[in-house]
Amino acid sequence: MSDLSSTSPTSYLDFGALGRLKGEASRDPTQAIRKTAEQFEAHFLQQMMKSMRDTVEKSDLVESNNMDMYQDLMDKEVAMKMVQRGGIGVANMLEKQMLKQSSELSTQDALKLRPVNAPAALPLVKPAEPLPLKNSAVQSYELSRSTGGKP
Repeated sequence: MSDLSSTSPTSYLDFGALGRLKGEASRDPTQAIRKTAEQFEAHFLQQMMKSMRDTVEKSDLVESNNMDMYQDLMDKEVAMKMVQRGGIGVANMLEKQMLKQSSELSTQDALKLRPVNAPAALPLVKPAEPLPLKNSAVQSYELSRSTGGKP
C-alpha cells in the first residue's frame, strides 16, 4: 500500500490538520487552496452519500444508532478515497475559482493603494432650493386652514 498521506486530504474534522493547513497556507497558499478544495469535495461527497442512504428504507433487523455511526464513518472514508482518486471534479473547479480570486487585488491591498490625504467620504451635494407654490395652491391652503377643512 502506497503512502498517500502527504498528497491526500486529511479529515476535515481533524483540528490538528487544520492548524497544519493554516501553517501551510502562510508558506504556500496554492497548495493550501488545493487541500482545502479536496476537503470540501470530500465533505460534499459524504453529505451526498448520507442523503442517498437516507432515502433507502431501513430494515428492523440491522437498525441501530451504532450502525448509523459506522455508516457515517464509512461514508467519510469512501469520500476521502474518492477525492484521492480524482473525485467528481468539485475540487478542481473550486481550486480554479479560488486561484482566480487570489490573483485579483484584495480589498486590503486596494485600501493600501488609496492616497493618504483622500477624503473619507463622498463630498456632500448641496440640496436643491425648494420650488415656490403656485398662487392657486397657496390660496386653497389658506382657505382650508381658516375654515378648519370644512366648506
